[in-house]
Amino acid sequence: MRVSQYHLDAVDPDATNTSHTLLLELVGRNSRVLDVGCSTGYLGEALAAQGCVVTGVDVDPKAAAEARAHLDEVVEADLNVSALAAIFPGREFDAIVFGDVLEHLVSPDATLRSALPLLAAGGAVVMSLPNVTHGSLRLALLQGRWDYRETGLLDRTHLRFFTQESLVRMVADAGLHITHLRGTVADPLLCEVQIDDESLPGAIVDWVRGQPDALIYQFVLRAEAGHPQGAPVPTLVPAAELPRPDDRHTARAALEASAAAELSDLRRRVLTLRDHAIGAEAAVAAARDEVDAARAEVAAAKEEVAAAKEEAKEEVSFANGHMHRALTELAEVRRSRTWRTGQVVAYPLGVMRRTLRRR
Repeated sequence: MRVSQYHLDAVDPDATNTSHTLLLELVGRNSRVLDVGCSTGYLGEALAAQGCVVTGVDVDPKAAAEARAHLDEVVEADLNVSALAAIFPGREFDAIVFGDVLEHLVSPDATLRSALPLLAAGGAVVMSLPNVTHGSLRLALLQGRWDYRETGLLDRTHLRFFTQESLVRMVADAGLHITHLRGTVADPLLCEVQIDDESLPGAIVDWVRGQPDALIYQFVLRAEAGHPQGAPVPTLVPAAELPRPDDRHTARAALEASAAAELSDLRRRVLTLRDHAIGAEAAVAAARDEVDAARAEVAAAKEEVAAAKEEAKEEVSFANGHMHRALTELAEVRRSRTWRTGQVVAYPLGVMRRTLRRR
């Protein structure tokens, strides 16, 4: 069954080199669809956007609960235990979709056969499956590697593996005929499978790239019932043209060129930020110099004020001393005999002057 690590927020219909986009194309519009292993409903939601009425089935209760927000109906069931015809008795669908599902089942051929009673007249099974003959797995085996991962060609939950030949045989044994055969593409050195290409002779990598289906990452097909026995299988059509490298370093060179471009852009941005930082530091330094100068001026002004205060204190002290001496001298003069005699003489003269003024 499709499991949680394959959850997508949405299917991008413009991404032509993906199994999801090819599934949407092969199902078509305005169909009654059974999405087997519907997960959280991301593919069913895209099908609904094409006018389809979508029913889903999944083993994961949490994923099924999320899918109910996007699909018309969702049933929880384990296809390793229950047949599809038993889960949906008496129902008919124009398309039954197995998107990256059959490789997770114990008996994918039996599950496929159990879907046929649910097909309406002219209906089709649409599926996607990983390609075990992809070049990355061939190169990994040459290096003695078969390392399972969380997702991808060596997903640790895969129970069955398919070549194009074994896939066509399983479909034919189920009573179906392939009408459309597509494939997503990925270079053997540019996918999730770890390859130490530096330790492999360049001729080996080039030879693997040139083998049938070595660039096909996933098979995507549409199969229908009612065709004549032994009808020819259509030629596989790649979803995208992949450049054929001249040597084993071409793919690495492309990655390195991309990384170099990103690094150059990062350096440019770092230099720009550094220039801005230098300018800001210069402005801060200039402001600090102005503050230091202002502080020096304030300190000098304070010193001048303090000096002026001291000088004023000295002048006041001098004036007070001078006045004190003058008052002392005046008091001594007034106490002298000469002053008193002068006062005796001056008093009658003052009276006489006042009298004359009145007249």
